[in-house]
Parts: sequence; structure tokens; C-alpha cells
Amino acid sequence: MFRRFITAIACTAAFSVAHAAEAPKEINFGMISTESTTALKQIWQPLIDDMSKDLGVKVNAFFATDYAGVIEGMRFNKVQMGWFGNKSAIEAVDRAGGEVFAQQVDADGAPGYWSLLITHKDSGITSIDQVLKGKGKYTLGYGDPQSTSGFLVPGYYLFSENDIDPKTHFKTVRNANHETNIMAVLNKQVDVATNNTEQMDKLQKTFPDRYAQLRILWKSPLIAKDPLVWRKDLPEEFKAKVRNFFTSYGKNEREKAILKTIYNTGSFRASTDAQLLPTRQLELARAKNKIEDDTTLSADERKTKLAEVNGKLAELNKQLAASK
Repeated sequence: MFRRFITAIACTAAFSVAHAAEAPKEINFGMISTESTTALKQIWQPLIDDMSKDLGVKVNAFFATDYAGVIEGMRFNKVQMGWFGNKSAIEAVDRAGGEVFAQQVDADGAPGYWSLLITHKDSGITSIDQVLKGKGKYTLGYGDPQSTSGFLVPGYYLFSENDIDPKTHFKTVRNANHETNIMAVLNKQVDVATNNTEQMDKLQKTFPDRYAQLRILWKSPLIAKDPLVWRKDLPEEFKAKVRNFFTSYGKNEREKAILKTIYNTGSFRASTDAQLLPTRQLELARAKNKIEDDTTLSADERKTKLAEVNGKLAELNKQLAASK
């Protein structure tokens, strides 16, 4: 009796393991909302169709109105893998069981892209100094709070580094995706807006007349190219097939043309969560600035909080050094 009981348990466990290792019959591939759903679908669908054929699994495009929608989709297993920015990927890794597995590489081999601040050529704004010194004078089109190039990078390198709080510095602040912010500047609905070189390069190729109406006021330090993230609990054999699909994609002229429409991508290379370390540093540096400027904290509270942030920064520095 006992032996039959043990055998039954072993069989049940074996079935569970085998069941858990099965490749999914269908997956959802999420895309952060840098543009309209129509635009994203147009540039990503050919690759998604090829992925579906290669994996032998139905792959659906998953769209949300903001970055948080894709992150929450992964958290609740409505999204199994997707394209993220570095900042939103941190949220996916920390809160949604995600893991970075690949990274875009530019068609020209560039290791990343840059955040920008743009204005209309008719705005009368010709230098970044005008913006930095013009408190209360201009309106800002800001990125989604989960956007690396639209929010995090300009928030730190452009605003925090110049002791500027956008909420008080600008007459109004409107958060939107990159495409919307470009249109807001072109239509003179905002004076300045954050964006990035990927979007501007695309605009220059597709609508050169619109591109000619814009002026770049500021360019950030280099940002690592966008990562691809999957749920860690996907079967290992299936993940290996997914990684192989992306890292080998672009082997013929047709695939190269498809990649090029995805923000001038030339290929994908294998990557890990270590790619997110510089962005994590930016987040902590911004948190440190907020603590230093918080007048409601006592000296002891400030000292304690700063020590905690500095400790985390030191640990990140170690991880970054070890990853190189």
C-alpha cells in the first residue's frame, strides 16, 4: 500500500514536471506604447509573424495605452515576452517576474541611442539655456513616467543636474508617448518636448518636411538599446528557441528590411539583466537628489536615507564592474 502511494506521488510529480516543461501553445508579445497601436503593429507584425512560424506557436501582438499596461500584463501572465525600454524593463524584472534575454543593435552597429529635447523652429527657442533659464515661460511635452529616453534620462541629466523640477519650472507639463510629443511640437501645442534619436531618425526618413520644422536643443549621454524581456517561468527549452530566433534573425534581405523598419534595428544580440544596471544607477541618483532637496527631513533622517541610497549605489557599481 505504502509502495503504491509513493509510486503514485512519483508519477504525479513526473507528470507535473513534464507538464510544466511543455512549450506554450500561444503567447502574447507586448510592446511599450512609444507610438500609436497602428504604427507599432505596422512595424512589428512581420517579425511577430515570422516568430510564430519559427517557434510553431501562435504569437499575438499585445498593446496597451501606456507602459504600465504591458508591465502589468507580464505580471499577471497576460504577456509572456515583449519589447521594453530600459526603465520599464526594470519594472518588469522587479515586479513582473521578467528577465532580459536580448537587446537591439542598430543597423550601423551603434550601441545605443540618445534622449533629446526638441522644439519647433518657429518657437523662438534656439538654445537649451533659454529653457533652463526661462522658469514659468514654456510648456513641456514630457515622456511616459516609465520611459527611459522620454522621462528618466532627461529627468536626471537635463533637469536634476540643473536643479530643475519640471512641475514648477514649466507653465504646464503634459506626459505622452514620443509620437504624440513630436506632433505636439509640430502643431505648436507645447514649446519643447522630450524625444529620442530613434524617433527623429524615423521621422526624417518618412516625413522629411516635418523633420525640417524641428530643432534639437539638447542631446543626452548614450542610452543602451532597448531590451527584450521574457517571463522567467517559461520552459527553458522554449526560451532557448526564442533566443535563437532573435539572435539569428536578419539572415536575408527580407529579414534585414523588416528589422530596419523597427527603429533602424540591424540585429538582436543576447543580453541579461546586467544591461539595466546603468539605468538603475540613474534611478538611485535621482532618488538621492530628491532626498538632498527634501526640506521636510530632519538631519538624521536625511543622513539615514542617503546612507541607504549610497549603499545601493555602491552595490550597483560592484555589479556593473563585474559584468564588464
